[in-house]
Amino acid sequence: MKKRVHNLSAAIFAIIITVNFLSWTQIPKQSRSFYQLTVYHYTDGSQEKVLDNYLQNALLPALHRMHIKNVGVFKAIANDTSALKTLYVFISLKSPGETTKISSTLDADEAYQNAGAEYINAVYDTPPYSRMETILLKAFPLTPQMELPNLKADKKDRVYELRSYESATEKLHRSKVRMFNEGGEISIFKRLNFNPVFFGSVISGNKMPNLMYLTTYENMADRNAHWKSFSSDSTWRKLSAMPEYQHNVSHIDDIFLRPTEYSDF
Repeated sequence: MKKRVHNLSAAIFAIIITVNFLSWTQIPKQSRSFYQLTVYHYTDGSQEKVLDNYLQNALLPALHRMHIKNVGVFKAIANDTSALKTLYVFISLKSPGETTKISSTLDADEAYQNAGAEYINAVYDTPPYSRMETILLKAFPLTPQMELPNLKADKKDRVYELRSYESATEKLHRSKVRMFNEGGEISIFKRLNFNPVFFGSVISGNKMPNLMYLTTYENMADRNAHWKSFSSDSTWRKLSAMPEYQHNVSHIDDIFLRPTEYSDF
């Protein structure tokens, strides 16, 4: 009798484990977004005016009509003193192929064409920018979707920090990506409330292999305080000392940005 009860209990336990396993494996995983970061390089106020008018009154409304939300438009804080200025447009995509769909939809959007005529029909000797570049990224596994920053400061006071980490080889790049994900570096950023918007690997750009991420702050003093906490964090110190993560970054670009008033975030 005891043996029969034991066998029955074991069978029930096996069924429970099987059901739980099947339920777990059937939970849909959140798909990873792709990010398009367009960088406009320009030199003077007249170009900046055309860009602002185009983005605010033509492109962003058109993207919103396509149900593409949370479009970020940022200008480098260094623009105040730099001869060559930069403006960044951030879009979250479901797939890389969506860029082609956006382009064809814009071509057929009469309201967009009319609102953006000054930019679209600019002549060769008065272009709205000096050069433009497009960077395509794929979201990290542990941050598959962008997150809006939880900030209270006016946009004119905020500081957004865009960082690019280049690696000497693809293998070392993968090491740095693991450091962010499985290693726990992302968790440190979130625990210390860096308000990260995205983390992603660049899959098309001019500085590959590299990754990029964007953190946000109320102001520069808030930014400096956060990084002071990060550098002294015991978990970070332990993580950064691990042998498997040594020499996985060869160059860092650190760009301070401020959102425009018409940026979605």
